[in-house]
Amino acid sequence: MKLKRTIGQFFLGLVGMATMVSCSEDFPGNIESDKFTDLKSIKIVNAGASGTEVLEGNIDENTKTITFPRLDTLSDFSNIKFEAITSEGAQLEKDVVAIPYESGKTQTDIYLKVTNLPRFKEYRAVIRFKVPIYGANFDAPAVYDFSKNDLGNDIYPSFVTANTRGSGFDGKHVLVIERGGLGPHLLEVEKLKNNVTTPIPLNMTGVIGGTLTINMGAQVHGHSYIANLSGGAASPLKIYHWASPSQTPDVVIDINVATLADAGPRHGDTFSINLDKNGNGYAFFMSATGKIIRIKIENFKTGSEPTVLAPRINYEQWGHFSQIGTTESYILSGHSQPLSLVNNAGSISYTVKAGSLPGSFSDVKIFTFNGHRYMLGITVPRNSATSGATLYMYNITSGENIVDALTALEQTAENGKVAPHEFSYNLVTALSGSPGTQAGYYIEKDATGKDEKLLIYGATTQGGFAVIEFGRGVAED
Repeated sequence: MKLKRTIGQFFLGLVGMATMVSCSEDFPGNIESDKFTDLKSIKIVNAGASGTEVLEGNIDENTKTITFPRLDTLSDFSNIKFEAITSEGAQLEKDVVAIPYESGKTQTDIYLKVTNLPRFKEYRAVIRFKVPIYGANFDAPAVYDFSKNDLGNDIYPSFVTANTRGSGFDGKHVLVIERGGLGPHLLEVEKLKNNVTTPIPLNMTGVIGGTLTINMGAQVHGHSYIANLSGGAASPLKIYHWASPSQTPDVVIDINVATLADAGPRHGDTFSINLDKNGNGYAFFMSATGKIIRIKIENFKTGSEPTVLAPRINYEQWGHFSQIGTTESYILSGHSQPLSLVNNAGSISYTVKAGSLPGSFSDVKIFTFNGHRYMLGITVPRNSATSGATLYMYNITSGENIVDALTALEQTAENGKVAPHEFSYNLVTALSGSPGTQAGYYIEKDATGKDEKLLIYGATTQGGFAVIEFGRGVAED
């Protein structure tokens, strides 16, 4: 046996030597050459309407990328001329290039080749157009974090346990609906920016009744709302309203759920309210059976006309019903189903394909900021379909209407991957059996009434909350 192993080893050694010889013949070693193809400087020499503007390029040799100052859209894009200084003997393969330009585009890429036969090198030239810059600047967010994300402050204490499942945000205040401890209170956003968390308690006089006295709510145009949890037909469903935190709250509506035919059990695990600046609109409660109670709201504090809706898709008790601006369209979303476009009666006109967006994407808002249309939502950390609670922002400007925009977004989801997003931020990765989870936004205007800042908000039970601020897009040369 020992002899056989020795012969085998000798045989393998011969094979290895033959292989080495064969490889050396098939793949010759590197041959030194003095034909260098470095790009030392480059410029566009015929930019602008007059064709006389010169734009110096900035070369990043590590990434083989060239960036130029923004190019006037009155330039002759069919005949852009480059001048370059290269290694001795090298030259641009083409010094006149046609650059594709489409109205509305902010930039495009072209590739420039430096040749010194037989060698060549390619550079990616980023051509930016001198057009108005719209939307938000996602490159420089200001993050005010009070979540379990290690990047920010410690989690806000009220969110440590499952006692806080509801919260709200209107750009000026965060509403924290804590069952016990500090009780329901407000936090000033401007103070949060300086890491100051001084609670402003709500007057709870007369707040009583329900399976749980308080559970969910919202902060809307400076007004606070809290709803109880109604676990069954025998339990009332109530909404309270505060125009200021110190006032005795108004009872917006007190519903005997038993009088609403086919309403289903248990309402108040989530609460959606959509009001205009005069306090008029609708509030919605979801149930596990898929039925939804809609309530008309007037003047911020008067509720009426409780109506049961029955969408053909069940979004369960963790769903949300969010108006798109001041239109008649709403987004119906929840942790268990892809989002749908609906009217205020719950009639579904369009549903996004499963897999186009992250699992459990919910509390979806669609709005316009600085000329771009965005979709904001947060994943609900209830099951393994998601990696905890994460805020996502999508640019859905494409399309004449919301259906077109959502269709275009779906078409960017390829090869089993979800559609690409503009921005994301994780609050917590752990899952929760009772994941009260909310998203919100606020647009701050400048002195002339133009959109200046975009603030977004996300919160989840046992995960905390964060406020993230973006400026409007800026053109930088």
